[in-house]
Amino acid sequence: MKLSVNLNKIALLRNARGENYPDLKYFANKAIDLGVDGLTLHPRPDHRHATSNDVIELSQLAKERGVEFNIEGNPFSKPNNEFKGFCELVEMIAPDQITLVPDTINQITSDHGWMSGSHDEDLKTVIRLLKKKSNNAKISLFIDDINGVNYAAEMYADLIEIHTGKFSNKIAEGDLSIIDELKKIIECATNKDLLINAGHDLNLKNLHYLVEMGNINEVSIGHAIVIDALHYGFEETILKYLNIIRN
Repeated sequence: MKLSVNLNKIALLRNARGENYPDLKYFANKAIDLGVDGLTLHPRPDHRHATSNDVIELSQLAKERGVEFNIEGNPFSKPNNEFKGFCELVEMIAPDQITLVPDTINQITSDHGWMSGSHDEDLKTVIRLLKKKSNNAKISLFIDDINGVNYAAEMYADLIEIHTGKFSNKIAEGDLSIIDELKKIIECATNKDLLINAGHDLNLKNLHYLVEMGNINEVSIGHAIVIDALHYGFEETILKYLNIIRN
């Protein structure tokens, strides 16, 4: 299992003051120095946290440091003011991985995965386009359940990212039955030759359950890392997550 650190919340803190402090590149380099496998940014059209320039700068940093860069977002997000557009950003940076999320402009966070709808043919088309623009980056679809796994296969995605919000809530309530549900999703995806990522609300208390399940390629964690850094400091927090994953 690999760890990709999502730096959106650090960008949000920076934007609150309108200055370059905290500096995303500093924390990206620090995370890489500590051993993380990749960086993730999810730019939104309103630039509420990660900006288009952040994506360009950190993708270059990732290339220089030899780690993967994962860009998340809605592939149908068009250029708007300073936002360069999702597909346009992909063409500029040629990321290693592209995680497609069906979020809307006003959504606070990514709260659901892809499902079949009127956008099906458009999504197939944009996935083909992104493959060309990115020099054949891996395409991941954010999904909720087994239906989402089947949908990702139909869309010719390379990976899925399991939306682990429900999993995290159930674990917090002491309901471990959700583990069997996740195992079925993992088995279904494996049978369809889809690589499996996971993300959303993962933290120091629930991550080990995913590690124990096996067959998960990567987890993307950001919000909890920033919260835990308030308690333990950034460096110690990153090491705690890596220790769970690797030991």
